[in-house]
Amino acid sequence: SYEYSDFEKIQFDSFLIKEKENFRLLDVDNRMILPKKIFCRYLISSTDVIHSFTIPTFGIKADAIPGRINQLNLISYRSGLY
Repeated sequence: SYEYSDFEKIQFDSFLIKEKENFRLLDVDNRMILPKKIFCRYLISSTDVIHSFTIPTFGIKADAIPGRINQLNLISYRSGLY
């Protein structure tokens, strides 16, 4: 799940697509929109078990660990699908 907190309270759930036509284990049903040339801070956490947050195109991966908040900073200079 992710949300855009600087705007209205917009929240999405995002799950992997397991169909064969898509990139294996890389495509999701609700893609995240990254603003171009804007500094973004991502706060990553979990309430139950360890999960992973990743953007393979940028080589970014962070674990969501219960009881802990991990932070990523990112500026995207290109538009595209991520």
